[in-house]
Amino acid sequence: MAFSTTVSQRKHIKRKAPRGFLKRVFKRQKPHLRLETSGDLLVHLNCLLFVRRLAEESRMNAFESKCGVIKKEHVQAAAKLFFSPTQPELRGMKENC
Repeated sequence: MAFSTTVSQRKHIKRKAPRGFLKRVFKRQKPHLRLETSGDLLVHLNCLLFVRRLAEESRMNAFESKCGVIKKEHVQAAAKLFFSPTQPELRGMKENC
């Protein structure tokens, strides 16, 4: 029996937030900023939630254009929705009707 030559693409998911890295970045960028002990975790969570919402919007854009792969254009179109000053209602969570 021959062995498979493919390598698994499964990667180990970290269970902890990179707290040291986050604190170091905060100190370098904004040394006057004083966060409480769990403030860096809240920033990390906010970033993860934003990336998740961006991925969902990008997937919907790809689906609407009948494309099986999410491309750069789909991500850029989704990002325009989040950062558009003319549509502040899209920044909040969408309601399912």
